[in-house]
Amino acid sequence: MEILKKISSSVDNFTERLSSIVNWLTLVMIAVAVYNALGRYAGRFVGINLSSNFFLELQWYLFSMVFLLGASSALARNAHVRVDVISSKFSPVLQAKIDFAGGILFLLPFCVFMIAVSIPSVSSSWSVFEQSPDPGGIARYPIKTIVPVAFLILFLQGISELIKAFFAVRGIKKDKPSLRDTHGGGV
Repeated sequence: MEILKKISSSVDNFTERLSSIVNWLTLVMIAVAVYNALGRYAGRFVGINLSSNFFLELQWYLFSMVFLLGASSALARNAHVRVDVISSKFSPVLQAKIDFAGGILFLLPFCVFMIAVSIPSVSSSWSVFEQSPDPGGIARYPIKTIVPVAFLILFLQGISELIKAFFAVRGIKKDKPSLRDTHGGGV
């Protein structure tokens, strides 16, 4: 049982550190989006194109990273979308059983599927060092790599959540609060 607690705690700690990086990426994404918007409109007045394909693609790449890498943090904090109207009436043990079953039947298989489906595309992209077809665009192979990496991290966080659900079903107390306990409930 102690090894399971250590695994869950290690994954949660990694997810918490990753969450801090995602927070900063979000700020950078917002700054780039503001620059793109201002550059597009200000450029009309000064007669110079102040935005570029590079900045437009950077905005989308940052958005993709925030979305994909933020999924594990949302899972850890119980901030993902769910039907709380129904499940809030259930006992904590029944909620844990539902979370456990959902993780085993849906979350983990979906993560494995997404990793398996994305690897050939990522491999192909790296083999040719795929570039944007747009002038001044950004290389595509690094951002494509984020897809399987993000689903691997989500898979690991899913394992952590399964461990916590298992302990809740068995009535085993946690040594320290999880991210879910310290950051509030679901959406």
